[in-house]
Amino acid sequence: MPRDIPALAEVRRTTEKKRDAWWTVLLVDPVATPLVRWTAMWTRATPNQITWLALLLGLGAAACFAAGSWGWLLAGAALYHVSFILDCMDGKLARLTGTDSVFGAWLDYVFDRVRVLACAIALMGGQYVRTGEVLHLWLALAVVFLDMLRYVDSLQIFKIRHGMRKQIKARVRAARRAENERELAFMEDLLRDNPEADADQDRTPAEARPGALDEQRRPEIVDLHQEFRHRFPWYIRFRSFLMRHRIRTHLVSGIEFQMAVFIVAPAVDAVAPVTIGAAALLLVFELAIIYKLLLSTRDFTRTIKSFETTA
Repeated sequence: MPRDIPALAEVRRTTEKKRDAWWTVLLVDPVATPLVRWTAMWTRATPNQITWLALLLGLGAAACFAAGSWGWLLAGAALYHVSFILDCMDGKLARLTGTDSVFGAWLDYVFDRVRVLACAIALMGGQYVRTGEVLHLWLALAVVFLDMLRYVDSLQIFKIRHGMRKQIKARVRAARRAENERELAFMEDLLRDNPEADADQDRTPAEARPGALDEQRRPEIVDLHQEFRHRFPWYIRFRSFLMRHRIRTHLVSGIEFQMAVFIVAPAVDAVAPVTIGAAALLLVFELAIIYKLLLSTRDFTRTIKSFETTA
């Protein structure tokens, strides 16, 4: 007997992230989400079991990469893509069935790193044996390093942003007056929930808008990306366009980097040039995010000082 599982549209709403990598949105979710629904309906598979299967297929891809020839490279690319689909399915299945766990998240993260390490060594080692070019050995090191750099950097940036928000909320609570109590909202959250929103309109003082008396209870909006948007006015429209399609603005992230190295490069039998190009693009986007963080810290400093002057 199949289990009672919601319709596909509801499964998509429940399991798919509001924003994700373009590779996942366009090439993985259309396959992974229906498979998750079928798996939940007809099997007793657990998210951790799917995580293990994804790892095994990833190791199978590494074995194919090690062979070196184009036919094996193509097989390895196909296996890696299937492995990544399964890697996306475990989290979706956990959310759909309510079986998500801290250990499962840890297992998924660790197995992802193991898969990248194994595939990088196998792919570049196989190409070194095939061509004799030492460049491939350096590329193996570069792939592993950039993969770890991306995830470590992402974690640290998240911590810094969370810390800035926490400090601002603490200052607001300390400075809030009982007769004019207003909640706090961050511009980034408002735009994430409503990609169609106009950032300039949201920054307009409440008393300057129609229905101002009713809007006095609107949350106080803090924009920690104001300087970035001022320098790049086209960004908000670009971001809104991507968000309407669930695509995040970090177009070359760790996911796209992995797909370029382990799927595109083997498929076209151009491992070294594609890997070098993907690495360069990843670094460009990482530097852009760091620059955006730098401007955000300046907005944070100005925001903190504004609370001090009005205290």
